[in-house]
Amino acid sequence: MNYHQVTVEIKNELDISIARQEGKELARIIGFNSVNQVRIKTVISELARNIYLYAGEGKIIVEAIEEENRAGIRVSAIDQGPGIQDIKMALQAGYTSSGGLGAGLPGVQKLMDIINVQSTINLGTEITAIKWCSEKMMK
Repeated sequence: MNYHQVTVEIKNELDISIARQEGKELARIIGFNSVNQVRIKTVISELARNIYLYAGEGKIIVEAIEEENRAGIRVSAIDQGPGIQDIKMALQAGYTSSGGLGAGLPGVQKLMDIINVQSTINLGTEITAIKWCSEKMMK
């Protein structure tokens, strides 16, 4: 398997845009269609923006993955911020801690196949989301 990974440090708004573009390009290389490329780009944008807004800084890691006969993409958002008080609530549609629309984590959950949220108050958060391609297409 050819292994592809991109890591983008999130420290300002420009980094969010860079992470989004890098992730979309990796999704294209893996073989995702244009609709799913935009979905992955949206997920990266949401996760990177959460890092910027709530933790101040962190990193987005986007990597090509392969399991049995399918290819996919894993997006990880890692920070050492304040953590998420109530993960179950944060994953509910309409929940917001910032007065926004509340589409962040519930939106990520809808757009990806798998989402895992690990968070410890005052230590940080790690969110991992996976999207599978319909067939093995990784180059």
